[in-house]
Amino acid sequence: MTVRTRFAPSPTGYLHIGGARTALFAWAYARRHQGQFILRIEDTDVARSTPAAVQAILDGMQWLGLAHDEGPFYQMQRMDRYRQVIGEMLAAGTAYHCYTSKEELDTLRAAQEAQKEKPRYDGRWRPETGKTLPAIPAGLRPVVRFRNPADGVVAWDDQVKGRIEIANAELDDFIIARADGTPTYNFCVVVDDRDMGITHVIRGDDHVNNTPRQINLLQALGAPVPLYGHLSMILGDDGTKLSKRHGAVSVMQYDDDGYLPEAVLNYLARLGWSHGDEEVFSMAQFVAWFDLDHITSSAAQFNTEKLNWLNAHYIKLADDARLGGEIVRRLAREGVLATPQPDPELIAALYKDRVTNLNELADCAHPFYVAPHPPAEMAAQHLTDLAKAALADLRGRLAGADFSPEALSKTLKETLAATGLKMPQVAIPLRVALLGQPQSPAIDRVLAVLGRDEVLRRLDQVLP
Repeated sequence: MTVRTRFAPSPTGYLHIGGARTALFAWAYARRHQGQFILRIEDTDVARSTPAAVQAILDGMQWLGLAHDEGPFYQMQRMDRYRQVIGEMLAAGTAYHCYTSKEELDTLRAAQEAQKEKPRYDGRWRPETGKTLPAIPAGLRPVVRFRNPADGVVAWDDQVKGRIEIANAELDDFIIARADGTPTYNFCVVVDDRDMGITHVIRGDDHVNNTPRQINLLQALGAPVPLYGHLSMILGDDGTKLSKRHGAVSVMQYDDDGYLPEAVLNYLARLGWSHGDEEVFSMAQFVAWFDLDHITSSAAQFNTEKLNWLNAHYIKLADDARLGGEIVRRLAREGVLATPQPDPELIAALYKDRVTNLNELADCAHPFYVAPHPPAEMAAQHLTDLAKAALADLRGRLAGADFSPEALSKTLKETLAATGLKMPQVAIPLRVALLGQPQSPAIDRVLAVLGRDEVLRRLDQVLP
């Protein structure tokens, strides 16, 4: 059997972190078994689905690197296929027309609730041997209902939650096509899963209640039933339902906030799945290790601190050229044009061990491209007459010095010897003059990255 998984989001909003984890697990399972991963856009909710949401899903999947093998398929482009199958089911007697009006359903529901019964359709239009159906009312367009088995149980061995059994008596004859002819969610999903040969359905546990209905539909169509695995929900840092303040935001917001996709993927992989004590691993390792047996059935808890730690780890490992590109992209977003000098790759190498996200890296790079104006209080504290005298001595030496870090370190020591000052007494004022802040990586490396002309120009701005 060729494994075929799918990710089937509804484009009624962005691709959020829970959906991204579902996509990752479905993708990884297909890759682990040399199968196919299918992307399907379930866009039948016309009132809420938008092209922007579709694009947000596609952008998020691309950013994460979760490439699909087939698709994207759009349900709205498959309406003729759904109508064909509904016609076949009506002909086979596994579905039937129901003319119950909304008012009748409301009355039925009210009566059931008054009797403390579970609200459900009573099957008044369900064809049975020897049963006389009501007269078809004039002017009322029927819905189509699935003829759910009346007895027995529907059961499956959930790959995450274990054995689940539901009595068919608990399920009513649900609608598979509305009065206007549009098919319903559960029906479209079943037809798609059958037509696309889906073997494993990995999705959130909010779909558990849909599963018995979908299994009965598949069996009525004579289709194979996939293996199901329902992932538990993700909670926020504080143990409550994940919200925007916890991280339930668009996947692309993580890009905006300075995260690397490999950090997000690594973090998502550990939300409800584990491989021993491994915390940091590549996607190749994840695919090689991934199985459904080690997915926990309990809720996973989002931990922003751990995500930030992973992001810092991957930034340290990242190629300087890639980080340099991220610096340029993020500075441009702020309206700062990063000129060819200084080389952003050199700035990335200078700061990559000191930041937790790419926005912090861009912030560190900002004063290399836009000459800073230190606050008056900072200037008064650090750019004293004594400090300026030392900087003037250093400026004279820098004018003819080699601008390698090693040579610059030697030049700085010459100024220390000439002025009798200690390194912090010169280096901190120098940082304030050059970068507008009292802290930075090794000052000789900062000087080398800025370059002779810019260093001298900035010193001239603070020296009398």
